[in-house]
Amino acid sequence: MASLLKASSNILRSEKLPFLSRSKTRQGVVPKKVTFRLVPIALCLSTSIGTVEHDPRSNSPDIAIPIMVNGCTGKMGKSVIQAADSAGLYVVPVSFDAEKKSGQTVEVCGKKILVHGPSDRESILASVFQEYPSLIVVDYTVPATINDNAELYGKVGVPFVMGTTGGDRDRLYKTVEESKVYAVISPQMGKQVVAFLAAMEIMAEQFPGAFSGYSLQVMESHQAGKLDTSGTAKAIISCFQKLGVSFDMDQIQMIRDPKQQIEMVGVPEEHLSGHAFHLYHLTSPDQTVSFEFQHNVCGRSIYAEGTVDAILFLAKKVKSKADKRLYNMIDVLREGNMR
Repeated sequence: MASLLKASSNILRSEKLPFLSRSKTRQGVVPKKVTFRLVPIALCLSTSIGTVEHDPRSNSPDIAIPIMVNGCTGKMGKSVIQAADSAGLYVVPVSFDAEKKSGQTVEVCGKKILVHGPSDRESILASVFQEYPSLIVVDYTVPATINDNAELYGKVGVPFVMGTTGGDRDRLYKTVEESKVYAVISPQMGKQVVAFLAAMEIMAEQFPGAFSGYSLQVMESHQAGKLDTSGTAKAIISCFQKLGVSFDMDQIQMIRDPKQQIEMVGVPEEHLSGHAFHLYHLTSPDQTVSFEFQHNVCGRSIYAEGTVDAILFLAKKVKSKADKRLYNMIDVLREGNMR
């Protein structure tokens, strides 16, 4: 993942950026190739830490933290399991997913995980939590299920890390507050991207209106399976709005077509199934000044590693019986290096 802040004071060309439509079409046709100035970096999972073989059912502070990864049939869920295994966490052999996947056995890192559908989820989770009292659930399911999932975690009382985007976020936060369960909730688990977002929020807070009158164009490209608009893009746009920029969320140009991603955005073919390329372009009213903010991510390791840090952070808060229960990735960043 790379982040870029550029400012140019030279006179710009009068034509509009070819890859960013000012229309309100969410997935318009991109007329010609985009030249990205950053080389995408594929981040690999670290395997330097061996798997811990302690019994995770014990409450001893010296054992591996047991985690249950819901959505383990998906690529993000599998990436989290790989990162967790490398970090020495214990992945319990149970997971929740859609009804059509119920009964499947998923094998990741030599571990066989039995997938359960929506029926009997409460009794199964309660049983797993009783067997593993230090359990933390990790949720990488789908937007349509996250609110029901969070209510289940709250009802059983199990702490959870929610990396799934979408859903009713206000309802999600309310669920945590009412259940008093410990949780880390963030639509963006990549720590470096979160740090960039935090910097944007600080700028918006300290310099409101600094970009008044500027026009904004936003492009975000993700794998075709990502159905919703990037939560990170929405958060960064919110900062620009506080800085005085007028922009509607439905002006975000979503690129989901693989051909466009290769030919026009420059996504490496091997990362079509997992990438996040974002570009934010600001132009002054007289078009003599422009700013670009860009971050490109290839693969899922940045999010998986961040999720592991969130798990370790949350386990620490649960153990210390912290007064605060609801956290985000900025809280995780502030805690410093978790490993």
